[in-house]
Amino acid sequence: MNEPIIVDEQSFDKLVMQSEVPVLVDFWAAWCGPCRAVSPILDKIAAEQEGKIIIAKLNIDENPNIAAKFRITSIPAMKVFQGGEEVREIIGAMPKQMIEEHLKGII
Repeated sequence: MNEPIIVDEQSFDKLVMQSEVPVLVDFWAAWCGPCRAVSPILDKIAAEQEGKIIIAKLNIDENPNIAAKFRITSIPAMKVFQGGEEVREIIGAMPKQMIEEHLKGII
């Protein structure tokens, strides 16, 4: 079963920007209730879409430089990277079906 990966400032470039598979990065923080609500949804998408998309989690409190680089001003925020480029942004907690709508054309 495919599970989300944890990324940080040291691994972000290799695991996200250089990935051959699209990567959805979940920018989150432990104190964020909506982030905790969306987490199991992303776990399900990771399992169901194995090989099509990687789900990565980046704690913004532990990695403020990456959060600043990608202009994360509210969480949960999800950004999809493909071929080293940001191709989609999803802001806020939402049901699985809505997240999957945002991913159409990517997976």
